[in-house]
Amino acid sequence: MPVSRKRQRILDFIHHFLDERGYAPTVRDIVRGCNISTSSVVQYHLDILEREGHIRRDPQVFRSIRLSGAELAQSTSIPLMGTITAGQQLPVLGSEKWQALPENTLPVTESILRGHKNVFAIKVKGTYMIDALIDDGDVVILEQASNLAEGDLAAVWLKTQQEMTLKRVYRESGRIRLQSVNRQMKPLYEPAENVDIQGKVIGVIRNVA
Repeated sequence: MPVSRKRQRILDFIHHFLDERGYAPTVRDIVRGCNISTSSVVQYHLDILEREGHIRRDPQVFRSIRLSGAELAQSTSIPLMGTITAGQQLPVLGSEKWQALPENTLPVTESILRGHKNVFAIKVKGTYMIDALIDDGDVVILEQASNLAEGDLAAVWLKTQQEMTLKRVYRESGRIRLQSVNRQMKPLYEPAENVDIQGKVIGVIRNVA
């Protein structure tokens, strides 16, 4: 069935967005990107595109728009391991939490994974990670990794403080320097035994709702 000009523009925008960012656009992204008047108009066209088999969606999954056909084969889903707040540890591989079924899955394209393995996502609640430029509602994509290169951005569990934070990790004679992405924030210096690397950050999906 022929696709109308407006719906083809939406399909082209979705394709470009997925190719450029590695994850699906929101309805508001499409409103802005296609210069459409309201979210309800976008929803109307998305419903038709889904009914005609051009896209697939899961209403229970964040950013779930997926293109059908060849583009679909280039996408995959990763575990969305819930929402993380201050003072909460990540569900790392090998733990009971990781072995349990994830809260949900997040569809992403292979381009955002870039060959990384053991990848999972968490949604951040609150602004306690704002010094890492991670805001309320953002989704952080991590690769399970215990060994990091100097300066890698990682999710770090501080055992004594019982806090989880995102910092760049540097090893310095007998201690670890945890440097915020925001250089105006002072670094933390912790003994190595107090730092548990939970995962390396490989991407962030911004909440633009």
